[in-house]
Amino acid sequence: MSSTSYNEMVEHRIAHEKLATRSIKALNDLWYDRGIEMVLFRNQLIDKRASEILSLHNYAHKMVGKPIEIEATTALLEAMLTLDLCPARMDIGKLASQWVEGGHKHGEEEAFLTDKLSAFIGPENHTATVPKDVVLYGFGRIGRLLARELIAQEGRGDQLRLRAIVTRDKGTSLLEKRASLLRVDSVHGAFPGTVESDEAQNALIIDGHVVHMISADQPEDIDYTSYGISDALVIDNTGVFRDKEALSRHLKSKGATKVLLTAPGKGVPNIVHGVNQLMFDPNESDVFSAASCTTNAIVPVLKVINDTLGIEKGHIETVHAYTNDQNLVDNMHKKYRRGRGAATNLVITETGAGSAIDKAIPGLGPKFTSNAIRVPVPNGSLVILNLQITKQTSLDEVNEIMRKASLEGDLVEQINYSISNELVSSDIIGNSCPSIFDSKATLVHQDGKSIVLYVWYDNEYGYTRQVMRLGKYIAQVIRKRYY
Repeated sequence: MSSTSYNEMVEHRIAHEKLATRSIKALNDLWYDRGIEMVLFRNQLIDKRASEILSLHNYAHKMVGKPIEIEATTALLEAMLTLDLCPARMDIGKLASQWVEGGHKHGEEEAFLTDKLSAFIGPENHTATVPKDVVLYGFGRIGRLLARELIAQEGRGDQLRLRAIVTRDKGTSLLEKRASLLRVDSVHGAFPGTVESDEAQNALIIDGHVVHMISADQPEDIDYTSYGISDALVIDNTGVFRDKEALSRHLKSKGATKVLLTAPGKGVPNIVHGVNQLMFDPNESDVFSAASCTTNAIVPVLKVINDTLGIEKGHIETVHAYTNDQNLVDNMHKKYRRGRGAATNLVITETGAGSAIDKAIPGLGPKFTSNAIRVPVPNGSLVILNLQITKQTSLDEVNEIMRKASLEGDLVEQINYSISNELVSSDIIGNSCPSIFDSKATLVHQDGKSIVLYVWYDNEYGYTRQVMRLGKYIAQVIRKRYY
């Protein structure tokens, strides 16, 4: 390779990284000044480095089969800053695809965007949301990830606002330990900001936000209004309260008006956001459940397959990371196999996936048998769907159905379509989708009526993002979307 060609390569790379840096500035201006959150085919763009922005363009190119270039997306993002856009969540990947398909040229960006985003431009489309105070009741694995996301997604503070965390800690002796657990994490890495403990206020200071730490043995005893908190959404991630009667105790505290459980609930709406949230009106219900991480992983995929190919029956096998419910070493446990050491055994256990499916897609649950295996990894799980379908199909058709569902329609935030030949459990940690469809692992029987699908999920973070989506729906702070 000549030195000239090498220098040209370097110049090309530098030029692209400079464009990505310009994109980052435009993304931040849109987010912090306008309340406009941009994604690239569902992939988060805020807080990304230039190299990550370019990598996501490469992924998008492979996914849609069209040359989405950094030159086009940068120009479109900068043109957006000249328009009177309302707060929204938009997919620059979709816009860039439409730009390429329409054969548009540089200089036409503003006219193109004015046409495509007409429903987002002008004072008549600026509908203000009323911010919702959030209280985290419990501060375990999901609680701490929710705290991270609530801070990361706060933006201008016009959606969900983390105001307090409730634990059973007495006094301030454990305050620094709580701060440390939020600051660092063995699975998800360091918190990309600052977390300080403030004993004088009995609070955590997270990126400058004062988050009150409240000690309570039971929810009825708490007066949130004394902390300046009102009309709050309480997200219960303790797992202690599981039915409507118990969860309604939160509503007896002063300042709380909505409750969201981060586990399957009895007698309350069990919701997989993207699938069945519209069946329940937040104005008519006060207590909700976000179902389980496994339910959020399988239901989006099952809905797509059932809607397109029909499902006659099937079996669900969950291969799940170990959880805090298991023993680290062999010891007493109310369930026999879960008493064995989690880090040294595969452990067969039961799962309520069948009944959970029925709550999200009525009538589908009884068609399934299900079981689960806990495995020695701390996070990153897999579900295997063995399905007998109504319509004859092929491997290419099944994968194309799932690819399309990941790019278009109501489930683009829920389904991530993987094209990797080497996907393993650690690769999906930090993925914002609850369902990661492994296209390279799909199997179709020669009769075309039996298919096996492999769906990965980050049982902590992917589920947390679903809780966030549902929380925004319950709080009625959902922005308009262009996906």
